[in-house]
Amino acid sequence: MASPIAWQLATITGILPETPSVRTFTLALPVWPGHRGGQHVDLRLTAADGYSVERSYSIASEPERAGEIDLTVERIEGGEVSAFLHDVAMVGDRIEVRGPIGGYFVWDAATATPGEPLFLLAGGSGIAPLMAMLRDRAAARVRNPARLLFSSRHFEEVIYRHELDRLAAAGDGLEVVHTLTRSQPPGWTGYARRIDDRMIADVLSPLGAGARCFICGPTALVEIASSALVRLGLPADRIRTERFGPTGT
Repeated sequence: MASPIAWQLATITGILPETPSVRTFTLALPVWPGHRGGQHVDLRLTAADGYSVERSYSIASEPERAGEIDLTVERIEGGEVSAFLHDVAMVGDRIEVRGPIGGYFVWDAATATPGEPLFLLAGGSGIAPLMAMLRDRAAARVRNPARLLFSSRHFEEVIYRHELDRLAAAGDGLEVVHTLTRSQPPGWTGYARRIDDRMIADVLSPLGAGARCFICGPTALVEIASSALVRLGLPADRIRTERFGPTGT
């Protein structure tokens, strides 16, 4: 079996639009050791002149799928890899991949403490690694109480919106709470502001201070949310964070 850090050529087998600026790319890998929700892979593009660029992307698919993974990628203005994926890549193309990588920001149904509440908080494309956790939770049919607080700018930018609706309607203990920070459609009943201490306290309250917490999104959101959780009494060792640049909300 190949080492998790060895580069291999993956084949793009599917491209799914999620929002106007986000697409999910399904990659088939010759060798895949399996992953845990929250892990990521590195992608590498190499030009004919030898110039290469690498970027890391969280795995969005559940560990139960064998031999392939989903990467949900937001098109970033000026981003070399995201622009290539959105504007150039096609089904059938091959791309260098290595992984899975990461052991800190992970949750999987197989090792989760039975009944332990799960609190997930995402901003924009930070939903990707948390979606892997939710898909794992659903596929494994565990019923740990779970809540997702998801911040997006506009309704049309809510990534995985329809799938999240289906997961929340399954009746297995998951609740999904949205906040839209810049515009809201008529009849909107969710939150309509940036995430703050009061919102986090409201959404977390049914789970209590024993929840296992994962936060992923822009740096400012992650800092606000993690500080709020500590002020609410959650032990720091129950809070895991992953952050990226100033995009998403």
